[in-house]
Amino acid sequence: MFKFPKDVYVDIRIENVFETIVQKTLGRLEEFKERRYSGAFIRLFDGKRWYYSSTTDVENIQKEIDELYKISSPSDEINEHPIVKKFEVHNGSYLEFEKRAIDNIEKHKKLELVEKYIPIVSENQFVKLWKANYVDKKIVKRFISSKGSDFKFDFQRVGFRIFFELVDGDKKFSERFDTASNYFEDLYNLEDKVKNSLEEAIYYMKNAEDVEPGQYTVILSPEAAGVFAHESFGHKSEADFMIGDENMKKEWSIGKKVGSDILSIVDDGNIKGVGYTPFDDDGTKAKETYLVKNGVLSGRLHSAITAVSLNEELTGNARALNFEFEPIVRMTTTYIKPGEKTLEELISEVDNGFLIKTIKHGSGMSTFTIAPSLAYNIKNGKIDKPVKISVITGTVFDTLNNIDGLSNELELLSFALGGCGKFEQYPLPVGFGGPYVRVKNMNVQ
Repeated sequence: MFKFPKDVYVDIRIENVFETIVQKTLGRLEEFKERRYSGAFIRLFDGKRWYYSSTTDVENIQKEIDELYKISSPSDEINEHPIVKKFEVHNGSYLEFEKRAIDNIEKHKKLELVEKYIPIVSENQFVKLWKANYVDKKIVKRFISSKGSDFKFDFQRVGFRIFFELVDGDKKFSERFDTASNYFEDLYNLEDKVKNSLEEAIYYMKNAEDVEPGQYTVILSPEAAGVFAHESFGHKSEADFMIGDENMKKEWSIGKKVGSDILSIVDDGNIKGVGYTPFDDDGTKAKETYLVKNGVLSGRLHSAITAVSLNEELTGNARALNFEFEPIVRMTTTYIKPGEKTLEELISEVDNGFLIKTIKHGSGMSTFTIAPSLAYNIKNGKIDKPVKISVITGTVFDTLNNIDGLSNELELLSFALGGCGKFEQYPLPVGFGGPYVRVKNMNVQ
């Protein structure tokens, strides 16, 4: 057990990590490895400054604590400091994945799994380049604080992605099948989905037409809507962006009407998937946080530091990429709540618009840009030809107010590769998604 110095606050998070990486490219096995490692991040707070240390020598954490203490300025009022008072205290074991742990799966079965799907792509005449990746990671994390917390929880994710580049004469198109879950068994029996993804991409390559730039009604798939919510709204809800910025506080004041009455956006670390975060790295239990409720700005994402600064409640969003980093405010699983219409009803009410099915990437803050991959024209209430759209753009507030329809189905997505980037901490696994979202007057190019 650790001996905490007097008159300072200390917390420690110890991470035991297992991970597997497989990569095959055009038949070559380029990477196939498993590894286990451990590390710890130690924080000390004296009421004025934070002091940090990261180590892979977990047997000598006490030495790291003592070294940090030497350079601190202890205060006998540390327990009355608002940030220290704000920290939650939890004890116990919260292990969800022991019975179906990814490190119990034999290594060769992981290679066999991804190799089952490769022929679907590699044997197709239009595929000129392909790359298959399998990844898994399990982390058992213990959090201990001088305030009395001592608990353990786990997290695991597993997934694969097959990227393929298609060529037919002078026509080219690239797409990927990417999926992830918390359990290895969920990756079986996906042959039809991989095949459908490839066949749709080939159809798109052969038939996609250019679009006439302009303003249109656009229906965003759960993938596109989720990326829009994450990039355009989720990041602006991270409270550390507002500290010291009076204009942004005014622009994003709680209670302000920011969107259509049917729009609600939520962040929740309790939801299983790659964004599952039952406790954050301040030791705060995950909570469901409404960022927007019925079109009204309702909440922000917080660490203990930002919650005290803005006099708001903890949300469980202090996350570090790993034991090498301090926690900063990050999303977990962020999504748009579903509505009441069916997808068919949403489409039937559009005379001339577009359906964005998959995307290449998205970015934004006050304004946003989404680069679609698979997209279709909607004509007279029906899906028509595939179309080439370079980008869809807009301002966040205008777009949120132009949402006029939500489908009644909710799809939350988890991808094997990639993740959220903020400052130097990338890629952090996050979940996102929503229903199909219809938006009027979007700029399409």
